[in-house]
Amino acid sequence: MRKLELLSPAGDMERLRMSVLYGADAVYLAGTDFGMRSFAGNFSTEELPLAVRFAHDHGVKVHVTVNTMPRNDEVVALPAYLERLEDAGVDALIVADLGAFTLAGKYAPRCERHISTQQSIANYECATAWYDLGAKRVVLARELSLSEISCIREKCPKELEIETFGHGAMCVSYSGRCLLSNYMTGRDSNRGACAQPCRYQYALMEEKRPGEYFPVFEDEKGTYILNSRDMCMIDHLDDLMNAGVDCIKIEGRAKSAYYAAIVTGAYRHCIDDLIAGKPLDPTWRDEVEHVSHRIYSTGFYYGFPGQYTENSRYIRDWQICAIVESCDENGLALCSLRNKFAAGDALEAVGPDLRPFPIVPENMTDADGASLAEPRTPQMKFYLPLPRQVPPYTILRRSVDLSAK
Repeated sequence: MRKLELLSPAGDMERLRMSVLYGADAVYLAGTDFGMRSFAGNFSTEELPLAVRFAHDHGVKVHVTVNTMPRNDEVVALPAYLERLEDAGVDALIVADLGAFTLAGKYAPRCERHISTQQSIANYECATAWYDLGAKRVVLARELSLSEISCIREKCPKELEIETFGHGAMCVSYSGRCLLSNYMTGRDSNRGACAQPCRYQYALMEEKRPGEYFPVFEDEKGTYILNSRDMCMIDHLDDLMNAGVDCIKIEGRAKSAYYAAIVTGAYRHCIDDLIAGKPLDPTWRDEVEHVSHRIYSTGFYYGFPGQYTENSRYIRDWQICAIVESCDENGLALCSLRNKFAAGDALEAVGPDLRPFPIVPENMTDADGASLAEPRTPQMKFYLPLPRQVPPYTILRRSVDLSAK
């Protein structure tokens, strides 16, 4: 079967390492300016070349988002910024603004130009027009069905690449162009500062009774006016391939390194099995259930999804406990703590190309060799004997229900 590129999020250096090591073909990230996730960690001028070098050393491409809608006082800084991205060795720029697209062609000519989903490309004429202007790839509007994508693929130049979102949180607004955050918080969603008010829990307050809140119900379970399910297409990768999609994108630059690792690893194995003609391995398919998420859906790929009224809460059934920094041939692992756990707890280990397996931690020691029953200090280093050697960046996690009640 044809190649399907896996594009994973990299909100900071740790998340980049996780996405790269767990199997991404490419990562997307932002510098300190002009990115649509200003509250992700992002990469400073000094960090960006290091990030590019790490990715390239592992055969992974780097796409940088320059997809805000800059104002007059901001656009003046774009040429120098684009030159820095080119000098850092960035492979592609994801742009939404036509002016930024034009400047990218002038000041970063070695970088491919990919058109962001913020442009709402929904037909083959629009996609072809961007190709004629010099775009290498278009990220299609999230509202398209598979049949519409197939039509775009059929009628566009074969050299034009098609990218679509395949997993993660989906904005309730058309192609992510929303003013709700601006109105409620003064944070501009189209300049990277969305406060995600569509995911708040709302109540009713009567004018003459300030401070007294009344619940708003559509049914006995709650209200779902702005209830957006998360995207998950891991069960339908063959349909994406057959529709002519060149790249599947995992949403989540503002999400955790654990999320980046687990979801990337799951899609990597399922894509590879599909290309090899193997059936979907339920072990890897189940991994997407091990991260924080809302109830999954397939979005608009199979038609209008309709309103979902069963649940609006996040499902959080697993928690990361520690990350393995190194491990010798006897299985003695040097770990870095993320969340507290104790000797005797039931944990699971999962790593880069490492199938999940259970462990029960015993005989832990701190960095000085003293016996340790319960690591407590965040980021502290400690030693943990494992039943076998595991690769660096293996994750230790436990089942715990952290879902909002």
